[in-house]
Amino acid sequence: MTTFIRRIGLSYIFLTFFLSLGIGFFECVASFGINYGQVANNLPPPEKVLELFSYFKITKTRIYDTNPEILNAFANSNIEVIVTIENGMLSQLSDPQQALQWVSDHIKPYLPDTKITGIQVGNEIFSDGDISLIQSLVPALVNIHNALAQLGIGSNIQVSTPCSLSVLEQSYPPSAGSFKSEISDIMHQFLDFLSSTKAPFWINAYPYFAYKDAPNEISLDYVLFNPSVGMVDPNTKLHYDNMLYAQVDAVIFAIANMGFNGIEVRVSETGWPSKGDSDEAGATMQNAATYNKNLLRRQIANEGTPLRPRMRLEAYLFALFNEDMKPGPTSERNYGLFEPDESMTYNVGLSAFATTSASSTSISLTSSATNTKAAPKGYQTLFYWILLYVLTSTLRGSL
Repeated sequence: MTTFIRRIGLSYIFLTFFLSLGIGFFECVASFGINYGQVANNLPPPEKVLELFSYFKITKTRIYDTNPEILNAFANSNIEVIVTIENGMLSQLSDPQQALQWVSDHIKPYLPDTKITGIQVGNEIFSDGDISLIQSLVPALVNIHNALAQLGIGSNIQVSTPCSLSVLEQSYPPSAGSFKSEISDIMHQFLDFLSSTKAPFWINAYPYFAYKDAPNEISLDYVLFNPSVGMVDPNTKLHYDNMLYAQVDAVIFAIANMGFNGIEVRVSETGWPSKGDSDEAGATMQNAATYNKNLLRRQIANEGTPLRPRMRLEAYLFALFNEDMKPGPTSERNYGLFEPDESMTYNVGLSAFATTSASSTSISLTSSATNTKAAPKGYQTLFYWILLYVLTSTLRGSL
């Protein structure tokens, strides 16, 4: 037993050394993506962004339009792209012919070279306040889905829309999750569409906002994924050690309360600003680094929420870059993991957290905030075989 422990320790030390080199032994984090916003005048061209994605092993992204420069630049790469239809287009897409034309013009030309895996029809429509826009949502969803099928290109493209947490009437405790009564009819139609097409319910969830609004009442550790006492749902007895999982489970319960089961809930946006105004509590570099670092560590572990522990939670971090032209408070322009010059805004320390099985997880971002050179391929292969030999020897020695 002592020998086995020593060998396991040796393997762990070697693995830690291996990861510290940034060699990229793991291929991808299957459940992790990042939002690529473009509301800025100083961002690198899409070709440079693709290089950035490739270097840091990011394989999933979401954009807020159907920018042809991005879709062309990402062709013949391993990047999966979710595109977005702007809110102002929804009324037109209520017409099936308009929807067919839109798909023909904005999706079909890029397939199959560009891996478009999803179409988000609008963004936070239920929170827009425009009744006509909300009423246009489900017809637009149906028409886009049917247009994909009619053109024979829809088998691998999921059609949905991201919602903000404001669609919930109640979110605490999670088991009491419910949708606002004024949108219940259209929400039911939306859920029926998702259920029939096997598409996910996407939610934009920001524990930062909850903390900012009540910093004296909400534990900072709880919202940052740091160790904390958390909370126990009095109805389910499920323990939550972070707010994001509680928010997601509240949505799952709200969906169930409307009579639907089996719809997957995914996080289309979550993140933390590294800078804010004087009245934006918690918007600091340290908190942003901590939140994203802890979130990514959970992504590497393929964690699920307490309600669905065996279904990994797919989450898209907001955002790729700090965007200098976004309106609103200072925080809105400081969610980026990267600066426009492609350097990291802060250190997320990912390599140090890559502790799970190589067959199921990966490193998506480097641990260093500075640009570093990746090891040559020959050395990557050498280290791969050495690592494999050490692990195999450990296992054999324990039998």
